[in-house]
Amino acid sequence: MDLELKGKRAIVTGGSRGIGKAIARQLAEEGADVVISARGRDRLEATAAELSAATGRRVIAVVADTQDKDAVDALIASTVAQLGGVDILVNNAAIPGGISNAARLDQVVDSEVLQDIDVKVVGYLRTARAVAPHLIAKGWGRIINIGGLAVHRTGRTVATLRNVGVAAITKNLADELGPQGINVVAVHPGATRTERTNPASEATLAASSSIGRIVDSSEVAWIVAFLASPKSVAINGDAIATGGGSRGSIHY
Repeated sequence: MDLELKGKRAIVTGGSRGIGKAIARQLAEEGADVVISARGRDRLEATAAELSAATGRRVIAVVADTQDKDAVDALIASTVAQLGGVDILVNNAAIPGGISNAARLDQVVDSEVLQDIDVKVVGYLRTARAVAPHLIAKGWGRIINIGGLAVHRTGRTVATLRNVGVAAITKNLADELGPQGINVVAVHPGATRTERTNPASEATLAASSSIGRIVDSSEVAWIVAFLASPKSVAINGDAIATGGGSRGSIHY
């Protein structure tokens, strides 16, 4: 299937490693030019060079902190200046697992909660707000928000909260922007193999998956590439779980 991504221009926040890096690679392999952003310059520039060499597409590093409105606005402006426009935004910039590890109410630290929400929910809103006028002007675009399967689970209140927030902003943006040709969807990965995964923990994590193993970051990236495509027009405002299926859960 031709995903019709050749010549499209994408931004992937949190693109220097992990799921974001895999998404950037897949978009580039499908023919898109990609700007990746993150806070750390050295790793970001190394990743951009690696992906550009591997795919033959333009992969550009732009340092940005999505907690900073000015930095986000500069990220979008730099993308438009260097690529001539923007078609796709993948919001992925977040701390894996979140800052707060609170499992009980008495463990919740206000500052950690606020930072988790600022990074993963308000940060996504900042980038969407900055990119939307460019997509509206073209009458086409895709915004894909990477959440997490904690959206469906209890046990870590803040982890659930921030991913529910991602789902909520996704549906609101989809209803607002959909009539203007812009689809907005959420993707909720579960335990995912990346360069940071501890192989010893995989067997334990795999026990909760219906496919009997954890999903690789490249397999999440395949789903995102389809959702970034014009062929995904029938999906808007919904959340796609990409954890291999959660055992014992029914969502409808």
